[in-house]
Amino acid sequence: MSAETLLTTPLNALHRELGGKMVEFAGYEMPVQYPAGIMAEHLHTRDKAGLFDVSHMGQVKLSGEGADKALETLVPGEIQALKPGRQRYTLFTNEQGGILDDLMVTRFNDHLFLVVNAACKTQDIEHMRAHLPSGVTLEVMFERALMALQGPAASAVMARLGPAACELTFMGGARVEIRGIWCTVTRSGYTGEDGFEISVDEDKADKLARLLLDQPEVMPIGLGARDSLRLEAGLCLYGHDIDTGTTPIEADLAWAIGKRRREEGGFPGADIIFDQLKNGTARKRVGIRPEGRAPAREHTELTDAEGRRIGEITSGGFGPSVGGPVAMGYVETAFASEGTDINAMVRGKALPAKVASMPFTPHRYHRG
Repeated sequence: MSAETLLTTPLNALHRELGGKMVEFAGYEMPVQYPAGIMAEHLHTRDKAGLFDVSHMGQVKLSGEGADKALETLVPGEIQALKPGRQRYTLFTNEQGGILDDLMVTRFNDHLFLVVNAACKTQDIEHMRAHLPSGVTLEVMFERALMALQGPAASAVMARLGPAACELTFMGGARVEIRGIWCTVTRSGYTGEDGFEISVDEDKADKLARLLLDQPEVMPIGLGARDSLRLEAGLCLYGHDIDTGTTPIEADLAWAIGKRRREEGGFPGADIIFDQLKNGTARKRVGIRPEGRAPAREHTELTDAEGRRIGEITSGGFGPSVGGPVAMGYVETAFASEGTDINAMVRGKALPAKVASMPFTPHRYHRG
């Protein structure tokens, strides 16, 4: 895409003012880093608090009688059992059991609030419009801004600016006033840290972002550190670690399939997914720790001791908090146990690696 055709978020001018290095991402012009650099931004988020612009994500409101039941025909998550003010991670699946997208669903008293991935949001809307009944109203809110405040100091910041947010526990949501600005806030994120995702009207976004950045604990964080943070946390990136060719079972996401849904089914690909739950899969997503300092990146081939291909890395890089390279990918199930020795083919050389448990750095969610 040319720069003229790229979409921009409501915070684009602020990114430029802050010295953000702008790149194309999912059709948007987004900051990959700021002058401090990816390493500093990553470590600051783990130590204090970072502010991320995630307005490129798709925000959707579903309302009407039976909206929760209707959404369950498209996802394996228990949506009907979701209580007001609670959030759930789930997946759109296809008839082959593959993953069309992963998403977050929060129930409020009169609607469901969905956040879907930027690269998938147009097709997700078409998918829902094609399959949800006429009694369910789908409201697209792509013009709203979405920002994430992440890190151990995020709660202290919100205690000053929007104290009601601090009453939330992990995967909780509420309407919260932040210094006179009404926002939809969830206590969740994509870093493995405690934090908040804040949805706000487009015309209030710049004011809110500046208010947050004025706090001494907070610095702006770009896409580069967002990726290294989520990789250390063992969280999937759609289009890389999960896609239409991977099932929730292969992706080690069986926990996202609700207990009642396992008994009742009723979502696309249920029979295939249930068969894999019972009988296993030929491959599995695992964490990988390459030895040494050289990162093994996406599409790196994984082999056994004899040099036979057993899988591929889907996300990889250097983990600043871990102090070494980290990766995740798919291997044949026989090699999926923690501690298994494998090789990563980096620039034609077989580098030793081990299958590792994830997350690579402990989650620090606020569970109450």
